[in-house]
Amino acid sequence: MNSLTQKTLTKRILASSLLATMALVSGAEAANIADTAVKFSGYIKVDAMYTDYSNGEGIGPLRDIYVPSLVQTGATDDNLGGRFDAHAKQSRFRFTTNTPVDGEDVIIGVFELDFLLTSGGDERVANSYTPRMRHAYFKYNNWLVGQTWSTIMDLGALVESVDFIGTTDGVAFTRQPQIRYSNNGFEVALENPETTVGTSETGRITTDDNSVPDLIGTYTMRTSWGHIKVGGILRQLAYETQGENYSDIGLALSLSSRINFSNGDDIRIQAASGSGIGRYVGVNAANGAFLDDEGNFDAVDATAITLAYRHLWTERARTNFIFSALDVDTVSGMVGSRTNDVYSTRINYIYNITKPLSVGLEYTYAKRETVDGFDGDMSRIQAMAKYAF
Repeated sequence: MNSLTQKTLTKRILASSLLATMALVSGAEAANIADTAVKFSGYIKVDAMYTDYSNGEGIGPLRDIYVPSLVQTGATDDNLGGRFDAHAKQSRFRFTTNTPVDGEDVIIGVFELDFLLTSGGDERVANSYTPRMRHAYFKYNNWLVGQTWSTIMDLGALVESVDFIGTTDGVAFTRQPQIRYSNNGFEVALENPETTVGTSETGRITTDDNSVPDLIGTYTMRTSWGHIKVGGILRQLAYETQGENYSDIGLALSLSSRINFSNGDDIRIQAASGSGIGRYVGVNAANGAFLDDEGNFDAVDATAITLAYRHLWTERARTNFIFSALDVDTVSGMVGSRTNDVYSTRINYIYNITKPLSVGLEYTYAKRETVDGFDGDMSRIQAMAKYAF
């Protein structure tokens, strides 16, 4: 057997082994590798959308998902007409591991990727996009270490939408490295810090000058009707430039809840407000701090709210009515992140053809106003098909 035939045979054996392993771990029962159980899950999601922009056709990720700060504004409408886009970038895959240790204890590991907001790929030929890491963490007893959703987030109050987030304006939403301790509804975490600064001369500055992690604490109370979660963020806002060190303290509070009704409907509420909350809400539609021409460095105040009602038509069909808004105490003269207020409303209809296969249709209207009084809006009709496994 020549070397070329051997290489070909080896590749085929490896490919067959990989396919067999993937098929095994993607089943309902997890596969066992040594002493570790491994489960493969995720979904394939295809989105198609028609969007009408009042001022500019949208830039960057606004063409794929709704990003409040990228709704373009201007003194007059440009009347460019609508744009159609389709992609499968939200599709994701997730590995979950479970390793027994020390008798009854276990270590749980999670690693998850998708393809949103990444470089690479184009719409001309291949539409090939680079995977990005979403989650990479492990849990042992009461401890979580690694990258995952920020502790301030309330996953149980997130709203079901066709859009990637759906309540982008008014919800706490971020993933980052952290160490978290949980016990009886209480959670406290030290999370990776990052400060975004606005000035009167340049656009947004991402500093990476923090010397201490962000401190987050929450408490979740679960009841027969749902749950309520309260939380707080204490963080340092820091910026070093031209030999000068600037810093301020950011302090924000959050409240969220999901209220369940006997007919299966529910109300989901989220609110967060404070100084220097910055990147934690609105996908960083507001900066954490502002440095003015006199050298004053101050945390920026912001308030985010979300209110949603979900109605079940049948066991397979539901509609979500969603309102989400962000109000920023934007300082006059700030160049970067000029958003003064932004809101979006949406209504959708989602239907499960079978348990793992769903389709949905959603209408979104969003409007943004800047500190100098300019505004712009966006209207979008979005359809999706999703297979979860």
